[in-house]
Amino acid sequence: MVEFINPPSMHSNPAYSQAVIIPAGARTMLIGGQNAVGKDGSILGVGDLAAQSRKAIENLIACLETAGADVTSLVQVTLYFNGDIDIMPGYMEWARVWGQRANAPTVNAAKVLGLARPELLVEISGIAVLP
Repeated sequence: MVEFINPPSMHSNPAYSQAVIIPAGARTMLIGGQNAVGKDGSILGVGDLAAQSRKAIENLIACLETAGADVTSLVQVTLYFNGDIDIMPGYMEWARVWGQRANAPTVNAAKVLGLARPELLVEISGIAVLP
């Protein structure tokens, strides 16, 4: 059973956990960086961080669903934001998808100098423990 750790001496936020313990033998899925690329390879939502974040999250969820899992299987999510932009529109898309569920994954966010293509504003990767 996955154990979500939120020490009482630390800040508590329903959007993320401070740490997660994955039991030995758990089937773990590593999800590579997802971004706002459609099935045809085109970049969606150029210039719109919220729209690109929605598509990246949809792609992340598609990976989970293909493995028989869903967003609640995530134990870690990392969001990479391109350049010196306001990350809140992108982070809020993640918060909207997660909602008020219990046992949030750990969440990391970083601003990076660039992504695979200059039009990309966000890339989201994850780690999930599969059912």
